[in-house]
Amino acid sequence: MAILRFPSVETAGPEGLLAVGGDLEVPSLKLAYESGVFPWPNEDFPLLWFAPPLRAILKFEELRVPPRLHRELKGKKFHFSVDRNFPAVIKACAEGSTRKSWGTWITLRMIEAYIRFHRAGYAHSFECYDEKDRLVGGMYGVSIGGMFAGESMFFTESGASKAVLLFAIAYLREQGAQWMDIQMLSPLLQRLGAKEIPRTVFMEKLRAALAEKPLWPSAPSESSLKRR
Repeated sequence: MAILRFPSVETAGPEGLLAVGGDLEVPSLKLAYESGVFPWPNEDFPLLWFAPPLRAILKFEELRVPPRLHRELKGKKFHFSVDRNFPAVIKACAEGSTRKSWGTWITLRMIEAYIRFHRAGYAHSFECYDEKDRLVGGMYGVSIGGMFAGESMFFTESGASKAVLLFAIAYLREQGAQWMDIQMLSPLLQRLGAKEIPRTVFMEKLRAALAEKPLWPSAPSESSLKRR
């Protein structure tokens, strides 16, 4: 049965734990992202839902691309796509997924759920290919309205995850997005200009973004979601 509502994010614990249990069906995931909440499963724990007191975001107007990164990517003959192979991207991300010391968080249950979420029009992928059209990097995330939440990245060739991230940012900016929810800071994203903001500020930005036009024109309507 789909989750009907989440507790107020202000009731989350010190580390952001808000709720335990529930399911990962499309309506539940959609409600979670609209509520400023994200799932954090683990094979050894029940399904956990988080809304941390500090939320990491990347404002595109504050993006900084270090000269060293430009040099690293110069000469790379990558090409990119959007939503070409979501299942391959999330499965590749799962092979190396960790959040601090919690171990693998992109479980098989998560993979299956986000593939359904992708088919419903809410989860999206960015792919990076080499000269031989081999998938060497990728990123996936969730978009509702004008909001995009980046979930995970992977690479099998040096520079591919950085390249696909910059491609994703350029694509999102073209669609009208101004920032990206990254949930937690990573060293790479911090070097690019990402920072943490208070949960109250994040929720204000989230509500405003949800009211904007969809970044993906083919986003499903509420009526089509209810028929699933």
